[in-house]
Amino acid sequence: MTAYVRPAIASPVFIDDDDQVIEYGRRWPGSPPEEAYSVDRHPERFAPLHAVADALIAHLRTAYDVQVHEGIDLASDLLRLHDDVVRAVRVAPNDPACAALTFVYTGYPGVLLHAGLLHDFPYPVCGCEACDSEWTTEADDLEQQVLAVAEGRYRESVDAGRRPWVEAETTFPNGSRSGRSRGEDLPAERLAAASPILTGRTSPWAPWPPAARC
Repeated sequence: MTAYVRPAIASPVFIDDDDQVIEYGRRWPGSPPEEAYSVDRHPERFAPLHAVADALIAHLRTAYDVQVHEGIDLASDLLRLHDDVVRAVRVAPNDPACAALTFVYTGYPGVLLHAGLLHDFPYPVCGCEACDSEWTTEADDLEQQVLAVAEGRYRESVDAGRRPWVEAETTFPNGSRSGRSRGEDLPAERLAAASPILTGRTSPWAPWPPAARC
């Protein structure tokens, strides 16, 4: 199987009021200034994430036995409606034991990734000046999450009970990331549909089947 390689992408350059290049990701050696919070000055710096998503979809289409569908209506895979959708692509393995992925492109610009049944991952998480996020870091996270799902290193589960909790865990070569949320905060119909599959689950979704080779 051919390994995924990020395409060459030129980083956008932005100039501040003093005609200096803004070095996103390295601006605040300590705490950011108060006025940086809730200010989103150059969201266009995340535009390369669309090219990264394109490359990931192309890789998944070539490397795995999947079906790829495109249409704005597929943004409904997200747990909550988003009013800034410009494109949506679902990549679904031809094996129900695997988690599907839906890439939702936003005009912000950014990417929302729906993985499996009950989890959405935003890239960037936050674009405010205080967070000082830079597109390559967000691209790293997006790529790692997508490849982990395809390689069977992503688990979702529902902790059954009167007030259920929904959990997700992703394992990476250098560690893992997990989180949990209250089931009551999710759309009731989505939780009800996923619960028979995810309740008490301890194993990850299966690795995607590789594409057939001639």
